[in-house]
Amino acid sequence: MAEKGIYTKRNDGRKMDEVRPMSAKVGIVPSADGSASFQTGKTKAIAVVRGPRTLHPQHMQDAKTGILRVNYGMMPFSVEDRIRPGPNRRSEEISKVTEWALSSVIDLSGFPNTVVDVFIQIPQADAGTRVAGINAAAMALAHAGIPMREMVSAIGVGKIDKTLVIDLDKYEDSEFHDGEGSTDIPLVMTSRSKEIALLQLDGKISIPEFKAVIEMGKKACDNILKIQMDALKNITGEGNE
Repeated sequence: MAEKGIYTKRNDGRKMDEVRPMSAKVGIVPSADGSASFQTGKTKAIAVVRGPRTLHPQHMQDAKTGILRVNYGMMPFSVEDRIRPGPNRRSEEISKVTEWALSSVIDLSGFPNTVVDVFIQIPQADAGTRVAGINAAAMALAHAGIPMREMVSAIGVGKIDKTLVIDLDKYEDSEFHDGEGSTDIPLVMTSRSKEIALLQLDGKISIPEFKAVIEMGKKACDNILKIQMDALKNITGEGNE
């Protein structure tokens, strides 16, 4: 609900700084080297890790370190309108930025000439799929025993009209075209150093608003980290609800 450029009430009744219900599970794919799922509201991400394993073709190998590859994709029936199978520009972009975010915290120097593959699939989507995928992938990497300097946690923050909000759902992300519309900012934070590992901006926002909404995102990432770590302590797959 918007009134005179101010978003006064969220469609699902949440407070402006309140995230959707979240849950996480680790060890959901026994045949994988590492696996995890992360769900926020109706959005669910599944991540599987394979490796380290020898990288082919040989000319792509790095004698000093292993490399990370990320493949992100949405299942055809993850949204109401069926998605055409196969890679597209959006999935390739999300794969690459996810790779950048995760590469900032993993250390593959002990695995030269190898590759670690991370496969992220979205079986159900209601906005925030890239941040859910990053949360799942970070847990899957830890579960696989990949050396990590610290964890990363991710959340979407932004603005609807003139109101700062956190964890936009699909309705908020796509339905607001009046006034200033909606602004979406995927944010990834490291667990110990509290550095920003990834930040993207889609829309317009003032500098004071930007600073304020980033602080909201940092607090949310601290809570997400707790969910991730609780799930990692329980590798039976029952996870944390």
